Amino acid sequence: MDFAALTDIPWQMIALTVMSLSLGWGIRGNFGHESGAAMPGALAAMAVALMSGRPDWWERAHLFAMFGALGWSLGGSMSYMQVIAFTHSGHTPSILYGFANLGVIGFCWAALGGLGVGVAALFDGATLALFGLPIVLVLAGWALQEMVVDAIAFRNAGRRHESRLYWYDTDWLEVLVAAVAVLIVVAVRGGFDPATTLILYLGVGWYGAFLLLVNVLGLRMTPPRGDNWAGCVGMVVGASAYCWRFGYGDLAFAMWMTGAIGGAGYSLSQAIKLACIRTGLRTNWHSVLEQTQGAFHGLGLAVAMGVLAQRPPVPPSEGVPGWLHVVAVAFTLLLLTYVNHRKATLTWIEQVASLPERFYRIPTAGWFRQSRGWIGWFELVYIAIGVAVVWIGVAHLRTPLPFLPDGALGRGQLLFVSFMWWIVVFNFERALTGFTPTRIITEGAITWNAVACTVLVCLGATSVVLAEPRGDGVSAPTAVVMAGLGVASVTVVGWAIAKALFGSDHISDAGLHIRFGPNRTATKQRPTRGSAHP
Repeated sequence: MDFAALTDIPWQMIALTVMSLSLGWGIRGNFGHESGAAMPGALAAMAVALMSGRPDWWERAHLFAMFGALGWSLGGSMSYMQVIAFTHSGHTPSILYGFANLGVIGFCWAALGGLGVGVAALFDGATLALFGLPIVLVLAGWALQEMVVDAIAFRNAGRRHESRLYWYDTDWLEVLVAAVAVLIVVAVRGGFDPATTLILYLGVGWYGAFLLLVNVLGLRMTPPRGDNWAGCVGMVVGASAYCWRFGYGDLAFAMWMTGAIGGAGYSLSQAIKLACIRTGLRTNWHSVLEQTQGAFHGLGLAVAMGVLAQRPPVPPSEGVPGWLHVVAVAFTLLLLTYVNHRKATLTWIEQVASLPERFYRIPTAGWFRQSRGWIGWFELVYIAIGVAVVWIGVAHLRTPLPFLPDGALGRGQLLFVSFMWWIVVFNFERALTGFTPTRIITEGAITWNAVACTVLVCLGATSVVLAEPRGDGVSAPTAVVMAGLGVASVTVVGWAIAKALFGSDHISDAGLHIRFGPNRTATKQRPTRGSAHP
């Protein structure tokens, strides 16, 4: 790898990507899971495209958003709160275990995010077009799965272990549904292509690692919490095999470099949080942790994509059909916001006395699930917004509309600012009903960050001066070595900081969780029927 390329990364790209992922990761912490992680993924991916100085990436800003969201969402399935708690235990083996596994989780999460953004940046228009149908069918399959499972096997999330579909609390069914959807596309098209092949490599990798690591070798990261971590390890392996098999070295670099910096930073952020706790000040230090982790993820993505931005331009995006452009915008503005914003309704119903679960016999929010009433007032509003967005998008494809900017950069900036403030506002809405002074470090920091991002994306994009294209290759093996050394080094550094500041005392802000020894709290036994899932 030519390390001189690092000095030519635009500072604007680094700044906006770091700030965007930090902002989004703070919001993700309030919504959680895959849908929550998709929001910072979309925002940071757009930041990369808009601050690249490359018109071909500007044209794809909405595609960056969709693929970035999908990539970063994959890691949202992993359980990590007990891993954080291990670093608070004061027990040396547990502390080392906690920091090491935070590095593994952070690496997998960031690597899969880098993979998604890399696909949007590196594949030509014709290849990107091949992803359209599989993505639509996979999302439709997941929506149908959610409805069917809710109707025939609904369990309160706190007692999900009582379901017949429970298998180490993982997303095995979601992976299976995705594989079936992709195989339907293969059958329709009469063969495999780069899009269906990549998705199947991810699925096979997920099952291979899950079966081997968890079911055969009995490795459990945070028992009895879920073991999706193994599936994510498998997806990284599967994606790496795909890149090696088909010669996508740049894509492998995007994945591994993002993962290397993101993984080390994910663990280092916890050490920074422990140092903050030692000050004795009381605030929402967990949110500080999350926003710092997001910043390191953003740094990893900016470094990886900043190097790749210096590669020769990819062929233009003419091969992408018009409907996929509309789908990408609707996915970002409608689907990502809906699946997260709807969670706020539960908070409102719990905390606002005047808001009932139903009024005029219609639920406040139905979530398109039988158990909640299918369609509520919240869905009716979102359906109306959805019709409007799609209608306007289709009309713009036929005849450009005056209110939308003529240039690709302007349209991308509009999408970025609209999406960012949409999620910032509904995040504040959810927190508002139970707001306390400690929320200033969360919602306050997020809002000020969003103001800075607005200024930077509007004024900074046109000032980017991109270096001359470099034809030399990038080195994925270098990123692999960096990933291993980074996680190992930060594990030791994190342990040293924890022991130096707190000795063997249990550190506040987390429950006592010990992984090993006679006092261990971790158990591999399945939660018992009738009890709440830990």
